[in-house]
Amino acid sequence: MVTIDRVETFLVAPRWLLVRIETSDGVVGWGEATCEGRSETVAAAVGQLEELLVGTDPSRIEDHHRTLSNGSFYRGGPILSSAVAGIDQALWDIKGKTLGAPVHELLGGPVRDRVRVYAWVGGDEPNEIRDQIAERVASGLTAVKMNASGRMNPLATSREIDGVLARVAAAREELGPDRDVAVDFHGRVSLPSAVRLAAELVPLRPMFIEEPVVPENSHRIGQVVAATSIPVATGERLYTRQEFVGVLDAGVSIVQPDLSHAGGITEVRKIAALAETYGALLAPHCPLGPIGLAASLQIGFCTASHVIQEQSIGIHYNVGAEVLDYLVDTSVFDYADGSVARLTGAGLGIEIDESAVRKAAAAWTGWSNPTWRYDDGSFAEW
Repeated sequence: MVTIDRVETFLVAPRWLLVRIETSDGVVGWGEATCEGRSETVAAAVGQLEELLVGTDPSRIEDHHRTLSNGSFYRGGPILSSAVAGIDQALWDIKGKTLGAPVHELLGGPVRDRVRVYAWVGGDEPNEIRDQIAERVASGLTAVKMNASGRMNPLATSREIDGVLARVAAAREELGPDRDVAVDFHGRVSLPSAVRLAAELVPLRPMFIEEPVVPENSHRIGQVVAATSIPVATGERLYTRQEFVGVLDAGVSIVQPDLSHAGGITEVRKIAALAETYGALLAPHCPLGPIGLAASLQIGFCTASHVIQEQSIGIHYNVGAEVLDYLVDTSVFDYADGSVARLTGAGLGIEIDESAVRKAAAAWTGWSNPTWRYDDGSFAEW
C-alpha cells in the first residue's frame, strides 16, 4: 500500500506557509496553510498533525479531513483550520497526480472553461485609485477590489464618509459600466458606520461590499443586509460550514471562505453546497500564494455557484516575492478578458519550483500585520 512518508512546511516571503507531502512511491503534493501573521503557529500545528498522517493511505482524503479536524477535543479556529487546509490541498494534489487528472475532474468535472478573477487596487486618493485601475484594466482584468477606508473612527465623520464615496466614485468612473469594483470594509468600519455607508454607496453600484462587520459580530450582519440593495459578502474569517449558517440566515449574498483557512478543498466544497441552498454565491478569498490560488480555481471550475476569484498578483502585500516566483510555468495564471483559463494539469494544475521554495524558506524573516490606534491611543481595527 502507498503511504504518506513525509510532511514538510516552508515559511516563505512575502507571508506564506507552504506544505509539502511526499508518499512512499515518490509522489509529491503541495498545499498552502498560510494564516497571515500567525503562520509560524500554523506550522507547529501541521507538525503535530503529521503524526496522524505518516504511514497512512493518502487517498483517504475525507477520512483524513475529519480525523484532523475533529480528532482532538478542542477543535476549530484559524490555526487548526489553516493547518488542515494546507494538508487537504496537498492530498488532493497527490490524488490528482496519481490518477493523472486535475482536481476539478475528480469533483464532478468542469462547469465552465474559465474563471473570472479580480485584483486589488490601493491608494488613499481618487487619483491614485484611477491610476491603479487603469493599470489593471490594461493588464486584461475586468474587476477590481478596493478598501473602503483606512483607519476610521467608530462613528465615522462626515469627512470620512465623503472620502469613501469619493474614492469609490473615482473607481466607478474609471471602470465604466461594463467593469466592476468591489468594496472591502475589512472589518475596520463599526456597525453603525457600515449601515450608513452601505446605504450611501448604492448609487455607485459596487459588485459587492465585503466584511462590513468583524466576524465576532456576524450575528449583526443582517442589519447591513437590510440597509442596502448591494450584495453583502463575508467569510474570509469563518472556517467551517457551521459558522456560515448564521450569516446565510442573515441574508448575505456571497460567501468568501479562504481555501487556506477554511479546511481546504474538502470543507469549501461543503460550504459552497450549503450556500447554494440559500441562493448565495461563492467568491473565495485568496490574497495569498500560488498554491492557494490554484486550489481556489479548481473549486471554481467545478462549482456552478462560483462567480469570481480573488488573486494577488501585484498586491501591495507582496514584498520580497510574487505569486509567480514559485512556479515553474507561470503561464497557467495568465488572464485574458478578465479570466483564467481552465487548468488542465494533474492535481492542482501547477508545478512548484521546489528549489525556489527551499531557498526562500532559508531566508524567511517573518511577517506581521500592522497594529493601528486612534488618536486617543485606543486600539483600531486593521
